[in-house]
Amino acid sequence: MASVEYPIEVRELILELKRLPGVGPRSAERIAVHLLQNRKATPLDLAKSLIACEEKVKSCEVCGFFAGDSACPVCDEKGREAQLICVVEQPTDVIPIERSGVYRGLYHCLGGRLSPLDGVRPEDLRIGGLVRRVREVEGMEVILATSSDVEGEATANYLSDALSNLDCSVTRLAQGLPAGGGLEFADELTLTRAFEGRRGF
Repeated sequence: MASVEYPIEVRELILELKRLPGVGPRSAERIAVHLLQNRKATPLDLAKSLIACEEKVKSCEVCGFFAGDSACPVCDEKGREAQLICVVEQPTDVIPIERSGVYRGLYHCLGGRLSPLDGVRPEDLRIGGLVRRVREVEGMEVILATSSDVEGEATANYLSDALSNLDCSVTRLAQGLPAGGGLEFADELTLTRAFEGRRGF
């Protein structure tokens, strides 16, 4: 005797939810049922937000951070220090740095890090754009804020070599960041100390 299943529409919703990071089969099922049954749940509002993000949010062509209809919130902000550019792996790395309040310069999101085992090569990252930006401003300080694991260090070394012939200084975030850790796990005090203690690279 066949067991009763959810309607196909619910099964498809569960499948889509399972694609999200950290969401397993049980969690996906619970979220789907919550969206269907809870009066306070607003699945149509959620759908509208997802559609708006899909249609309007893109990567900033200059720095690589998230940009909506109104352009990039970082590049368009007045008063940022144009002589400073902080290089991060992903756009999500910008948020903890901004929340720390310790840095008021520009950013450059690489879109990943070098990882030969995963097939990520220099041409797969936004390194050419970084070099162009540094060329345009004399005496810029480039702060390398890649992770302190093997791939992050390899990326930092590659960037240091790529920028070595340009009129810029290259520094690396210092103490405070745990070995093998990423920026998304660092608290505000840790990031503050890392920026204040950055060293030549």
